[in-house]
Amino acid sequence: MEKQVIHIEAEVNAPLQKVWDIYNSEEAITQWNQPSPDWHCPSSSNDLRVGGRFKNRMEAKDGSFGFDFEGEYTEVIPYQKIGYRIDDGRIVNISFKELNDQTVLEIDFEAEDENPLEMQKGGWQAILDSFKSYTEKTV
Repeated sequence: MEKQVIHIEAEVNAPLQKVWDIYNSEEAITQWNQPSPDWHCPSSSNDLRVGGRFKNRMEAKDGSFGFDFEGEYTEVIPYQKIGYRIDDGRIVNISFKELNDQTVLEIDFEAEDENPLEMQKGGWQAILDSFKSYTEKTV
């Protein structure tokens, strides 16, 4: 059965190179990769190349829950596109587009079967919004 694809996006008030660098920097990922203030990302490893792997540790700050978000890169076109397969088999595609003095990030990801689509979209969008906020503060 084909999986439902969810689309999210953000316009980031920062140049493309800055957006790309912050999106892919292990150190920066630990600063922005959380859906809400009660979560954090204590560690990140990122080997950004086709066949390379990433692993981001996501944890509730109160220690009640945590998980590793990991997968393998299937496509990397610098400053344009990243594709990867999450370890559960789902596909994610990210595009980076310059628009005037902004960068538009668009993410399409296959939904999982455990949580409602709106909850998944909201969680991923919250992380992307956190990325936007963090990136715009560092410009």
